[in-house]
Amino acid sequence: MAVTGRPGFKIVAPALLRVMPLNVYVYYQVARAGTSKSEARIHEMQSALCDRTGVAGRLLKKKDQPLLWMEVYENVTGEDFEDALTRIVEEYGARQILEPGAQRHIECFVM
Repeated sequence: MAVTGRPGFKIVAPALLRVMPLNVYVYYQVARAGTSKSEARIHEMQSALCDRTGVAGRLLKKKDQPLLWMEVYENVTGEDFEDALTRIVEEYGARQILEPGAQRHIECFVM
């Protein structure tokens, strides 16, 4: 299975996704200003994404680098998850919380 990480991700062999669940990791550097509001926005976005896809997300912050955040989505089995994630990132303005010049990096791992 092949995926790309920028600007979103694309599952090239979607038939594999039905058989092999993925863990999806999205990491990025957030802007220092307004981190509590940014965190609330991401949690709201993840809740809405869970409502739409059934996939619950978690938000992690790197030890010793509190502005490096990672969203984790485990056991992703639906082919529509990538589209739902892309749409909800836009709806919630998740790119607006990034450090200038930063981008959301997406990695997918087969379980």
